[in-house]
Amino acid sequence: MSTITITGEHLSLDTLRPVFRGPVRVALAPQAVENLRRAHQVILDAISRGDVVYGVNTGFGKLADRRISPSDLLELQRRSVLSHMVGVGDPLPDETVRAIMVIKLIGLARGHSGIRVETAEMIVDMINADVLPVIPTQGSVGASGDLAPLAHLAGALMGEGRVRIDGVTYNAVEGLAKAGLTPVELGPKEAVALLNGVQASTAIALRGLFGAEAVFNAGLAAGALTLEATAGRQVVLDDRIQQIRGHAGQIRVAGLLRRLVADSSVLDVEFEGRRLQDPYCLRCQPQVMGAALDLLTFAARTIQQEVNAVSDNPLMFPDDDVVLSGGNFHGQPIAYAADIIAMAICEIGSISERRQAMLMDASMSGLAPFLVGNAGLNSGFIMAQVTSAALVAENRAKATPNSVDSIPTSAGQEDHVSMATHASVRLGPMVRNAAYIIAIELLCAAQGLDLRNGGAAAPANRPTYDLVRSKAEFLEDDRIMAGEMEAVAAEVLDGVFIDIVGGPLEADA
Repeated sequence: MSTITITGEHLSLDTLRPVFRGPVRVALAPQAVENLRRAHQVILDAISRGDVVYGVNTGFGKLADRRISPSDLLELQRRSVLSHMVGVGDPLPDETVRAIMVIKLIGLARGHSGIRVETAEMIVDMINADVLPVIPTQGSVGASGDLAPLAHLAGALMGEGRVRIDGVTYNAVEGLAKAGLTPVELGPKEAVALLNGVQASTAIALRGLFGAEAVFNAGLAAGALTLEATAGRQVVLDDRIQQIRGHAGQIRVAGLLRRLVADSSVLDVEFEGRRLQDPYCLRCQPQVMGAALDLLTFAARTIQQEVNAVSDNPLMFPDDDVVLSGGNFHGQPIAYAADIIAMAICEIGSISERRQAMLMDASMSGLAPFLVGNAGLNSGFIMAQVTSAALVAENRAKATPNSVDSIPTSAGQEDHVSMATHASVRLGPMVRNAAYIIAIELLCAAQGLDLRNGGAAAPANRPTYDLVRSKAEFLEDDRIMAGEMEAVAAEVLDGVFIDIVGGPLEADA
């Protein structure tokens, strides 16, 4: 089991990959504990001076001008959490909830939120016991942070709401007791410290980003195999072409594709009727997939910044002994990142579907119609491509930007919101759709290569071909292919093509 040490300093996205694979352990480094203590002392000092501090001795949102009496400060924390537990819909996946908790800890450990060490340690204990709050998917507009989702996290710490342990749902008090944990009573500022922030949308977007990374690499593997199956022109991958345009993603993608098709037995062989130029779905792979890579890289850097950010309000600055109110809770950066991930996923699937159509068109590919012998009696891959077309259409609808769709809330106080959570949630279904699309292309490309030259793939393409053939035999006559499509899509989602292709995302500039 992986251990993540939270220091209050920068953590990479790679550090968080294990969080999405299963239970992890976390630990607060001594510096993180000191950061928490110093920030909490700022709150205690402000209370002792009688300062007015938002969320400590005031109401929330439009009610910020309502003063709360000292005798009600703890009750304010409890009621604030309860009133914000309004999420609806299906629960977020356990791995996403685990990521939300870890990312929340990372922000708290920076030492600007004012939460007590013991409250932070309660989150640590829940993560280490894999006691996960049940957090509904719907109910956040991404400003003032992910209030409803994070309220369900905060409520679980207090023994309110529900938690999951090993896939079983319990009421929070029962679940905590099962793990030997006792609910906490939140102190001044702790409710707003837990509720404010964009950790939910960030975790959901990060899961979508890792999924996009998987389908991106699988899309390159499929494109390289299709290039061989259709006897395409590899001159389009020449580095000189890429360099004079200069886009980093295009240059990198062309290099990855060159490696995959190097020493191919079909790409440099001239034959009668060979195309002088390929259609764009083959010829422009570096340009299209490279642009997608550039978008995903930008999104990765944005998400990595947000993972390490403090998105609370108000904020404590212990060095200056001051409390400042701002707008770090606004989720616009994550909303933009999620939108561009969605656009990249959409186009990765779109160009894959076009390559499938080319493979099946005998006049374009030079292969048997619909990649099967005895066409007419056999339909081959006709309907598989129809499935891809349906999934592409669905992803196009989902790729519509969410970040431009603001709806005012809280009597106009929160008059511009990001929709970051909604933007991030739709990435999961889009990734699954793209995985199916690419799986279908991989099946088509392996079939095409068998028809072309008996499946003699280029050395670096061989692992892709062999993986596909381990899930599906050559199609002699029509059969049910749905299970084979599911099996190959599962490999795509598992990220196996990241190692085959060698194109992991690079979040560090």
